[in-house]
Parts: sequence; C-alpha cells; structure tokens
Amino acid sequence: MSATVTYQVPSSRGPQSVTLSYARVGRGEPLLLLHGIGHHRQAWDPVVDILATEREVIAVDLPGFGASPALPDGLDHDLPTVTAALGGLCEALELDRPHVAGNSLGGLLALEMGRTRLVRSVTALSPAGFWTQAERRYAFTVLSAMRGIAERMPVRVVEGLARSAAGRTVLTGTIYARPGRRAPEAVVAETRALAGATGFARTLRAGGSVQFTEDVRGVPVTVAWGARDRLLIPRQGVRAKQIIPRARLVRLPGCGHVPMNDDPALVARVLLDGSR
Repeated sequence: MSATVTYQVPSSRGPQSVTLSYARVGRGEPLLLLHGIGHHRQAWDPVVDILATEREVIAVDLPGFGASPALPDGLDHDLPTVTAALGGLCEALELDRPHVAGNSLGGLLALEMGRTRLVRSVTALSPAGFWTQAERRYAFTVLSAMRGIAERMPVRVVEGLARSAAGRTVLTGTIYARPGRRAPEAVVAETRALAGATGFARTLRAGGSVQFTEDVRGVPVTVAWGARDRLLIPRQGVRAKQIIPRARLVRLPGCGHVPMNDDPALVARVLLDGSR
C-alpha cells in the first residue's frame, strides 16, 4: 500500500519540508529500494513479492520522480542533498540502518548511503558514477532523448505501442534486455512517469560532475551488472570493483540496465544474498 511522509531536512535557508511517496510490504529486516533517474518505485514490482517473503520492503519514489514532488527551493538534487533526504526518510519511518538496494541513480545513492554509514548493507545494480566522461555524456544524451520522446508522445500513441512486444521494445529497449516481457500497463505507466518527472532536469544537471571515487568501508557491498546493459556498459562494474575492492561483483546474464524485469528470480536472489 502506498503512503507519503513529510519531514524536515536542514538547508542553508533553514529547515525545509520534504515529502516522499513510498510503499511498504513484507516482514523481516528492512530493505530500502531506490530506483533510477526518470523511473518510479514500480520498477521494483517484479521482485517485491519475492523479497517480501524475507524482508520488510520499502520502495521509495525519489524526490521529483513518481508520486514524490521535487525538493523545495534551497535544496539541490545533488548527491549529498538527496542522500541526506533519504537519511531523513529512514528516521521518519523509524528504520534503524536498513539494508539498501538501488538501480542506476538509486545504486549511486545506495553506495553513498553505505559510505556515510546510514545503512547496514548495500546492493547496487548498474550504479551510476563509475563512468568515463565520454560514457557519462553518452548516457546523459540517451536519457535526455528518452525524456524528450516521452514528453512529446501522446498517451494514446504510448498505449498503442505498449500493446505489442515490438512497441514495448521501441519504448523501453534501451533499459531492458527483454522489453517484451514488461507488462503493457507497466510500460505505459513508466513512460508517463518519465514524461512527468519534475526532478529530471535538476537531477541530470547535478549528475554532470559526479564520480564515485571513495571506498565504502564497514558495510557489505554487492555490485551487480547486467551483461546486456546498453546504458551504463558492464566494464564500469570492473571500475567499481577497483574502487570498492571488498565489494562482491556479480554478473547478471541476459539482463539490461534495469534488470529487475529481465530476470526477477536472479535479481531477487542477489538482493536477498546482499542484505544478509
């Protein structure tokens, strides 16, 4: 069941109110799930039911995505600010150092939460921040193009394309290795979420200078990469391993940039193993 929570975070202009939307289900140790840029918490739907048999799962709409409004004026959508906002979310929901898993932007945020000791374990699926500048420019160009198409495409056209596997490939083939497996209604919803993401431009702009260069110490870290990731290419996982040498590096065969839908059973197992 979805809910919202509003809480205060510090800023240069004094305390600011942040509101985030989330869904909470399951029993066990808490596991916080963070999606990628332009997506929404429903990206995790293919694995939530599996995870919820062993974890209390909290899937969050990041600021300015899904049903969560953008951060107020005075708060940037940069890595330190959003990480602090997520720390505030954990306090507001009384989550005492949860496990965290994230994909893409969410993976970067998960690693930063691990680096700052806000969580007890980190699982990062194709995390951002391990790119060369050329790879970052390529990814940002693709993401901006996807956003532009989503904004301009009428809903009726999106709904028509989503009815066929070929159409779903047109809409989501960049992020899924097996886009035909995605449910038509899910493709429509995530395309509309991308079009309506109020935090997209601010988040992308803040990411232009991001490079993850520090080790994550004191918490277990798993970095998993889809072998067919077309957005953040798999060799970035090798760089992540070099920067975080104690991390477990896992290859996800047959999976793209957002692997949860490509192989739910495999991804759920990686998340459960990583959050023990």
